[in-house]
Amino acid sequence: MELLLIFINVVTPVFTLVIIGYLAGNRLELDARTLSRSAYYLFIPAFTFNVISTADIDLSLAVQITLYIITVHIACSLLAFSVAKLLHRSAEVAAAYIMVASFGNVGNFGLSIIEFGLGETALVPATVSFLAISLSAFVICVGAASSVRGSGLMAVVAVLKTPALLSVIPAAFFLATPFSVPMSLVRITSLLGQAMIPVMLVTLGVQLSNIKQPRISSDVMVASAIRLIAGPVLAIMLAALFGVTGLERSVGILQAGMPAAVLTSIIAIEYDIVPDLVTTITLFSTIASLFSLTILLSYL
Repeated sequence: MELLLIFINVVTPVFTLVIIGYLAGNRLELDARTLSRSAYYLFIPAFTFNVISTADIDLSLAVQITLYIITVHIACSLLAFSVAKLLHRSAEVAAAYIMVASFGNVGNFGLSIIEFGLGETALVPATVSFLAISLSAFVICVGAASSVRGSGLMAVVAVLKTPALLSVIPAAFFLATPFSVPMSLVRITSLLGQAMIPVMLVTLGVQLSNIKQPRISSDVMVASAIRLIAGPVLAIMLAALFGVTGLERSVGILQAGMPAAVLTSIIAIEYDIVPDLVTTITLFSTIASLFSLTILLSYL
């Protein structure tokens, strides 16, 4: 009964918006790139600024969360690389394993699942972990791809220019000083931020609708298992090492168990790293997470 209630009240609303995007994408000729760019440049930075600037979180706790969640994803990437080598996979497939392991859908899925499952107060540590994972995952993904295709230094530098990360600078100023955020700015960023989750979930559905003829292989299942199962297991094991407990621990475990991010497909296409495999893993892990996240939420 508990699993059923979690499935209906937490997981189903998230997947419903994804399905709406999936069904409406072609019928309404929605442009996934326009939607994703709107979220990337407007909604995510506004959400990040609004949450961080008004957060009631100690700096040392934020650092603790950041170190914890980055270590979890580095460990998951190393595990994925080891598994790929044990299976004697090519350099391209090994890079795909690493990319999927390092980059979960902590934005679209993570923030919405955490808000519904753990409550609005969990959004502060969830946003901190979202930013930490995004930064480390971009670097790991580009590093893995460029190790196969050549230098990706410019792409790594571009990570530091992402709007969400830049929005942290003024947010941190208001958080660390006695100055209050002007009410007009609070309302503007709040309104834009409220649009982030629904827009990103619908966008995910539109993006998934563009995946043609997925082929389920052993690589798809193994890479998805590392992302959905090994990730949260590593997060559980490492939580005690970093002294992360309570709500922050639950957030870290959930973020570590999110399906593969759509951005991994974009990077795979950009660097020609078996893009069909990566996009299929993205789709398969998203569907499989319908069940894995329900179980994980029940555990937490």
